[in-house]
Amino acid sequence: MEQLQAFILPIGLLVIFYFFAIRPQKKKEKEIKEMRSSLRVGDEVITIGGIMGKIIKLKDDYVTLEIGSAKTKLDITRWAVGSVVKANGSKSNKQEEETTEE
Repeated sequence: MEQLQAFILPIGLLVIFYFFAIRPQKKKEKEIKEMRSSLRVGDEVITIGGIMGKIIKLKDDYVTLEIGSAKTKLDITRWAVGSVVKANGSKSNKQEEETTEE
């Protein structure tokens, strides 16, 4: 019986650690992966280095950004995209917005 009680505390700590550390991290990684896989031409993004630009070309692993008023082109890897600032809305999204405004 004493051996069973000795295992309860470490197992409880592992369960708490899982729910407060491991699970939220995996959820965040999944959201970032989904965001990077759903990138579209015309989206405005910020890289993990802080560069802001508009996507003009997409390949499997690479993204071409148009940066600044000089329209400089920069090739980066998909994993370097940190966040989407403004998603390029398709026609169906614009129609949904118009119907919600009415």
